[in-house]
Amino acid sequence: MKKIALLGATGSIGTSTADVVKAYPGRFQIVSLTFHSNVTKGKELIEEFSPAYVGVGSETIKAELELLYPTIRFGVGEAGMIEAVELPEIDVVLTAVTGSIGLHPTLAAIEAGKDIALANKETLVMAGEWVMAAAKRNNVSILPVDSEHSAIFQCLEGQHPEGNVKELVITASGGSFRDLSRAELKEVTLEQTLNHPNWSMGAKITVDSSTMVNKGLEVIEAHWLFNMNYDRIKVVLHKESIVHSMVVFQDGAYLAQLGPSDMREPIQYALTYPERLPIKNEKAFDLTQISQLNFAEMDMVRFPMLKLAFTVGEKGGAYPTVFNAANEVAVAAFIAGKISYLQIEELITKAVENHKEQQSVTLEDVITVDKEIRKTVERWIEEEGNL
Repeated sequence: MKKIALLGATGSIGTSTADVVKAYPGRFQIVSLTFHSNVTKGKELIEEFSPAYVGVGSETIKAELELLYPTIRFGVGEAGMIEAVELPEIDVVLTAVTGSIGLHPTLAAIEAGKDIALANKETLVMAGEWVMAAAKRNNVSILPVDSEHSAIFQCLEGQHPEGNVKELVITASGGSFRDLSRAELKEVTLEQTLNHPNWSMGAKITVDSSTMVNKGLEVIEAHWLFNMNYDRIKVVLHKESIVHSMVVFQDGAYLAQLGPSDMREPIQYALTYPERLPIKNEKAFDLTQISQLNFAEMDMVRFPMLKLAFTVGEKGGAYPTVFNAANEVAVAAFIAGKISYLQIEELITKAVENHKEQQSVTLEDVITVDKEIRKTVERWIEEEGNL
């Protein structure tokens, strides 16, 4: 029985994780879970899995649920997430929260000796150097849950990657506006942005997919997960989302991982590694029914945020943190109707260009920069005409 702490339980990854656990009740147990504000879905999960601990987003929600479930311990906010991962019986922490809020709980889980099933890419974007060092120091495994990184992980198994790998190839669907020109993006709406052609995901990640920020974050995550230089990481456009990613070896061999668009597969593999179990009620997938697979070079002019992600990744230090923090604030403002779609890119670019890097950067510096950039971008949004 593998005992799980599930952070971000009511989101799309959390929901898929719950399906995996339900499929194998004799193999998995959700001992603790956290969610922000979706009380309806949170109650369903509490009643289904009877966790010992639940972290929520506010004192109001905590008070409401304590009356309904007096035998469960509750916590609030970041402190609640940290408590959720530090329970002694936890074996693995699946971090399915979105954004930088996942950093401190992930670090706390690593220091407590818990293995990490990582779906929160921002943790490595902000603090990859320190997170990977902590995992090594505590002999903790970090198993990727993002479909692209899980694909690379699977392709590298048994391949002795050091010295043998030529490059990693991350595939990108292109997002909601992959067939639109730059000029056609000026008037796009939130509703159009959230209409992803291949996936059903949360609002923030769907917006990120359309701007290609999400793919940029994946590039930085791959750098840390697989210890790969940025000049050996490539992104290609693959609209079908069937090849989840590839590895190219020095002898010219390509290994690719293919499958249906079903997040249960990488989640379940992270929880069962190195064992593979059948996916219950699996999605139909038959290569003979697929007429063709298409790949194209990424247009860095059309998708400038992907180019900027490579730039900040190579610069290192706090630059990836600036990129991520500015994006989180800008996307929230777009979803709230405060800015236009293209202003997301403008704000991120401005934040990166204005950042002055210190000579050496510590984890504490990165956390401080994250907070400062958020305040700065929020101020820019409020100051009309300054974008």
